[in-house]
Amino acid sequence: MEFSELIRTGQAQAELLRGSETPPLRGTLCVTGHHLLLSPGAQATPDLWLLLLRSVDSIEKRVEGDSGTITLRCKDLRVLQLEIEGVEATLDIARSIEALSSLESVITSFPFFYRPKSLRLGDAWHFHPPESYYKRVARETNAWRLSEANEDFSLCPSYPRAVIVPRAVNNDALARSARFRQGGRFPVLSYYHAPSGTAVLRSSQPLTGPQKRRCAEDEELLRAVLAGARPGAQGFIVDTRSTQAAKQARMTGGGTESKAAYPGWKRLHRPLERGRPLQESFVRLVEACGDLEQSMDRWLSRLEGCRWLSHVKETLSTACLAAHSMEREGACILVHGAEGTDSTLLVTSLAQIILDPLSRTMAGFQELIEREWIQAGHPFQLRCAHSAFSHARPKHEAPTFLLFLDCVWQLGRQFPLSLEFGEGMLLALFDHSYASPFGTFLCNSEKERCLCEVRTRTHSLWSGLNQPKEQRKLRNPLYVPNPSAIWPSVEPQSLRLWQGLFLRWTRPPEPSEVAWEKVWQIVTDQEKAEGSQPTVSASEPQP
Repeated sequence: MEFSELIRTGQAQAELLRGSETPPLRGTLCVTGHHLLLSPGAQATPDLWLLLLRSVDSIEKRVEGDSGTITLRCKDLRVLQLEIEGVEATLDIARSIEALSSLESVITSFPFFYRPKSLRLGDAWHFHPPESYYKRVARETNAWRLSEANEDFSLCPSYPRAVIVPRAVNNDALARSARFRQGGRFPVLSYYHAPSGTAVLRSSQPLTGPQKRRCAEDEELLRAVLAGARPGAQGFIVDTRSTQAAKQARMTGGGTESKAAYPGWKRLHRPLERGRPLQESFVRLVEACGDLEQSMDRWLSRLEGCRWLSHVKETLSTACLAAHSMEREGACILVHGAEGTDSTLLVTSLAQIILDPLSRTMAGFQELIEREWIQAGHPFQLRCAHSAFSHARPKHEAPTFLLFLDCVWQLGRQFPLSLEFGEGMLLALFDHSYASPFGTFLCNSEKERCLCEVRTRTHSLWSGLNQPKEQRKLRNPLYVPNPSAIWPSVEPQSLRLWQGLFLRWTRPPEPSEVAWEKVWQIVTDQEKAEGSQPTVSASEPQP
């Protein structure tokens, strides 16, 4: 299939309306295989307006007289309006955008064509391999090893080729444990907490079923985890489903770990919403934020009714439980829900940011995203197929990664000096996870990325974000390394709506944002005076 087959009209005269704070832009509108471009006339600014078509979430068209209007609702929550001359041109351009923005083929997406002059293919893809984190663990303990039993993805198609497992467990036992876990996601190390000698692991649910099946090798694996920790260590299995949901899963072949089969481990149920309910919560919040005519009572009612901040609270509470159990009680943690690719990753990654100072640096945070989300098998292609504006009934979409970013933003707001990255980094990750010229968030697993040759045929997002010109927008100018754990308040009074994301396109810049830019200028001037420019190593977490 050629892109030209889907482009019904190549260009038309149009006016772009981008909100009350931005003046309209008039010129020639062009449709290409991956972009919508608007070129102003010679008398106007020479800059092109460019929109990646993959970022369009929904499109509405209306014709009246001899012209038409196309409203584009984007995955980054922007709402754009195009006034186009000619009814036929309006309809043809709308059909072209609909067809090109909904292409499902990965290898025809823009990252496979994106070739900026400042970057080279292959740059930054090597920054965060599993081996780099294992070296850090190996410096603290010899209880773990790097296993390549999944080299050909035969044990678990959603795991990377190499995973960290207890040294006492051989590859044959891993294979049997994988057959006992949904999707083959056997327990693997997520984070080793050196001060307490404990670890947090992640997996999927055990396939105990109605017959309450057992797996000796799976039980051996979790015994080895406790044996490799400090003497007398206990373990907690944090199940992100309700007790009732876990019982229902057993009737269909899933289940939970029994006390008798896993001595030393205690199961805790901390239900976290996922899937369609989470997507619907996101949609209702965005709808409420976009209504600029509502009363205060109506706004507060809708904010409470969407339950988004409740999801933030529950997620942070569960992450704090895992982190507290490790640092204060010296316990090992296994986190799983059903598949182990959504709420599980929320808990393991947030617990690390709470406990680990390296995860709060720019490079360490990038490594965390790569290791705990991308390589760990979060299905970005499915979850981020649509944002909050799509008219299609949700199938696999869910803003799980956005919920993680919101929780990190809450941490940054409560501890403004402790994160080396700022809100700009979180906004960039949200935007790129839904539509990006880079290949980092493509596909649903490492296996799929290997089959599509993503690492050799596309650019890494980290190579783009680590460009010096980008760092000013992403770094926190007030950052001071904090070696301690950061314990957030999860009381309702302590949590805030993330205005920088949900109200980003509907309100003018706040005084705090203007002040933030002035802080940046002060810090930059001071660093220049001291003869040193701010730089961030992209290959090694900052101490």
